[in-house]
Amino acid sequence: MFSTCKRIAAILVIALGAVTAHADSPWRFQAGVSAGKLTPIMLETAVGYKAALLHVGGFGFHQGPNEFWCGARGGIDWTFLRKLPFSIDGGISFGYEFAEAPNKMHQAVNNANDAMYLYPYNYKETLDISAEVRFHLFGFFTQMDIPIYNFMEHDLPRYFWRIGYLVEF
Repeated sequence: MFSTCKRIAAILVIALGAVTAHADSPWRFQAGVSAGKLTPIMLETAVGYKAALLHVGGFGFHQGPNEFWCGARGGIDWTFLRKLPFSIDGGISFGYEFAEAPNKMHQAVNNANDAMYLYPYNYKETLDISAEVRFHLFGFFTQMDIPIYNFMEHDLPRYFWRIGYLVEF
């Protein structure tokens, strides 16, 4: 098992070296992590050709009944000022996000009345297409998405935001 992990690590190092050796290549790849709203943590990845960029992020977490969150968000962007340490991406994003958490007050009301009058949990859910802008500075980024069209919404925020770090190679 350990020797297999060493082989995989060696292959990844060689592949990363091959990609970075061709720094003048029009292709670029990004990987990282972000935090934001609705999904608290997302793993991010992106592939770009010249100024065009396709990015996808997602993650999920489950802890007992009625206590979980998941989300996936992707986008097609155009990068401005990409040769500088500071760049701006603008485009269209799409995503689905869901969050559910226990509501102790509703559970107490139901227990006091010995019946289920209220849902014992809160949830938020959205499926949307959004206008997106991302600002990058030395790998750190902020992202703002404003929903244009909602296919599904429940307690939808007026905008989505994310902050994170991406390594580009």
